Amino acid sequence: MKISMQLGYAGGFHDTVTEVRELEQAGLDTIWVAEAYGFDGVSLMGYLAAETERVEIASGILPIYTRTPTLLAMTAAGVDALSGGRAMLGIGASGPQVIEGFHGVAYDAPVTRTREVIEICRKVWKKERVSYEGKKYQLPLQGGTGLGKSLKMITNPVRDEIPITVAALGPKSVEMTAELADGWLPIFYLASKARERWGAALDAGRAKRDPARAPLEVYAGGAVGIGEGLEPLRDMGRGMAALYIGGMGARGKNFYNELFASYGYEKEAAEIQDLYLSGRKPEAAAAIPQSFIDATTLIGPEGFVKERLAELRESGVNCLNVGLVGSDLKARVAQLDSLRNLIATS
Repeated sequence: MKISMQLGYAGGFHDTVTEVRELEQAGLDTIWVAEAYGFDGVSLMGYLAAETERVEIASGILPIYTRTPTLLAMTAAGVDALSGGRAMLGIGASGPQVIEGFHGVAYDAPVTRTREVIEICRKVWKKERVSYEGKKYQLPLQGGTGLGKSLKMITNPVRDEIPITVAALGPKSVEMTAELADGWLPIFYLASKARERWGAALDAGRAKRDPARAPLEVYAGGAVGIGEGLEPLRDMGRGMAALYIGGMGARGKNFYNELFASYGYEKEAAEIQDLYLSGRKPEAAAAIPQSFIDATTLIGPEGFVKERLAELRESGVNCLNVGLVGSDLKARVAQLDSLRNLIATS
């Protein structure tokens, strides 16, 4: 199983890159660079490309509404060139609060747009003249001045196909991801409920998948801390879970809240959202059920972590996405080393 890790939204990026270099030497395979509504992700990816040698550099994620499909392709090709073929394009739809509130772009047809973005990107990287008649994107543009012409990329990409991973949650989006994408990056992945929640969508998408394309990579996992007496560290994830389940979207339009409710936590989902939106954030975090916290981390004795790894594998996860606990870099590197050893012997 490959091991990936997500960079946070916050600052201190120079120190973070120092840590990534150390984790790269310890065996980290992929680093996800977030982009919300702070610093852009691409600048940070370029910096990482210059400061690392082996680790895969993935956008995690670039919202599709913030860039044209051809710019997404150009961006991925640029980072791929800087890194010597180590880029991955991670894309997603984000949500209407961010897309319409911060970017001023209508949030419509996310599944259709994602499909068309993937198809257009692959045309660009193959240096085809980009002619595309989609429901949401037409190249050249129909209307306008009428002077648009079909163009192809003028530089030579390092690779004619760059891996694309989609952060998808809804059934139609997951189905499209299983059909077209190279990877799937779900958030709040609960292995015991994965088949019930996404099995039909994954099966339908894979049935339409090009047999020449490699199997879908599924990135999921949780915080990692291997050792005795570490169970209290599982609670470190409560704040982020409360932010997404409670506050990342309006009532009736919070995809993370809907996902959490679909796991059987309907009452808790409503309570967490009520608490968070009323400003009672610590209480919202405390309301995350312990059963969910325990089932979505890899923190505990070696035997517990082995059981979680087996459960993830059985549910279809073939690439881990983790956060490493530890008071300093040395401790986090040690946790990565322990995890790699467990994977090798499990």
